[in-house]
Amino acid sequence: MVSVREKIAYGLGDTASNIVFQTVMLFLTFFYTDIFGISPAFVGTMFLVVRIIDAITDPLMGALADRTQSKHGKFRPYLLWFALPFGLFSVLAFTTPDFSENGKMWYAFLTYTLLMLAYTAINIPYCALGGVLTADPGERVSVQSYRFVFAMLGGLLVSACTLPLVDYFGEGDKAKGYQLTILAMSVAGVLMFLACFYGTKERVQPPAEKNSLAQGWKALWANDQWRVLSLAALFLLSGAVLKNTLAIYYVKYYLELPDDISLFITLGMLGSIAGCMVAQPLAKRFCKVKLYIAVQLCAAAVCVAAYFIEPSQSMLAFGFFMLWNFFFNAGTPLLWAKMADTVDYGQWKTGIRTTGMVYSSIIFFIKLGLAIGGAAAGWLLAGYGYQADQSQTETAKQGILWSFCLYPALGSVLVALVMRWYILTNEKIARISTDLQRADAEKLVS
Repeated sequence: MVSVREKIAYGLGDTASNIVFQTVMLFLTFFYTDIFGISPAFVGTMFLVVRIIDAITDPLMGALADRTQSKHGKFRPYLLWFALPFGLFSVLAFTTPDFSENGKMWYAFLTYTLLMLAYTAINIPYCALGGVLTADPGERVSVQSYRFVFAMLGGLLVSACTLPLVDYFGEGDKAKGYQLTILAMSVAGVLMFLACFYGTKERVQPPAEKNSLAQGWKALWANDQWRVLSLAALFLLSGAVLKNTLAIYYVKYYLELPDDISLFITLGMLGSIAGCMVAQPLAKRFCKVKLYIAVQLCAAAVCVAAYFIEPSQSMLAFGFFMLWNFFFNAGTPLLWAKMADTVDYGQWKTGIRTTGMVYSSIIFFIKLGLAIGGAAAGWLLAGYGYQADQSQTETAKQGILWSFCLYPALGSVLVALVMRWYILTNEKIARISTDLQRADAEKLVS
């Protein structure tokens, strides 16, 4: 059993990660277009190009973590080594030097790339750490539920405090306000990563990785359930990031309530926290696979229904955004628990345990979804004729509405369809766990 104290310590790591992840998802596109003065089309393209770099660095980071041997374990050391660089690059990404237009684009590209590299270096080992805290499938859901409640608390901190702190620190200078706000949040994030490092313990101890990188890739590809989760993660994040990126634009330009942006996204985070909290009790009563499909279909239905809300029905719009976040994030702990199950399945099927590679490759697809969703937001804004910080045409407003409501629903529907091929039910995982324990016992005897 993992103690509540350790689950909280582990969860603080995702509070720290989400200070940046949610800031990027909710504010970075708006920061680039309306504060730094970069075109939305360039922002969208930049998000996608950086993912090409991730295509190389993510699996390499996973393979490196699998082969790490230290007194602190395989995955925990990276929390210690990269906490400070992660905080530093976060601040640099939200800094606005007085460069030419081309200079601004190059600066944005460089600092965003460094931020994503630091995110890779700390987040992939952090995610893999959740799979080695315990071998118990039920405890894994509990660990992930704690994790994502604390992750959403990080998101709540971002949604509720970012804009008020920007006004407070900036005193009319929004560029300065964003920089100092992210500085304060980054300091808190570094401290949380350190608390996660000191408060957790790696219990599942796979043998030192002796297989070649090519053998690891072969074993990974043979894991058909990894392929299912990777595709699901891609569709999931593409829709979610598109919706969350456009939340500010939806409130400011479609609902015409610019003063209520913080309230809107904060209510969304509260819905997310509630969704994460119900994941474990629901998983105890229902099949995790069927439950995950159901919550994605519910999220899609809420998205489509929100399309028919008129600008004058602001309370209904706020409520539906909160409800979407509830359903969407009720599935989040289930997804991450499935990743740990997929690692066990891969070892059971191939004899090779590729913890870091499974997590890093799925995280790559998550980040690819992040890029596609962010890129789509920028391209759609440009395509519908969006003009930064100005009154929008009816075409632009309708484009924001379509992009905020209907396109994200398609992502959730595709996730539900893909998950029909996921076979790791509770019963299947229990059998796999028993087989792996028997195999380990036989090795000890021999």
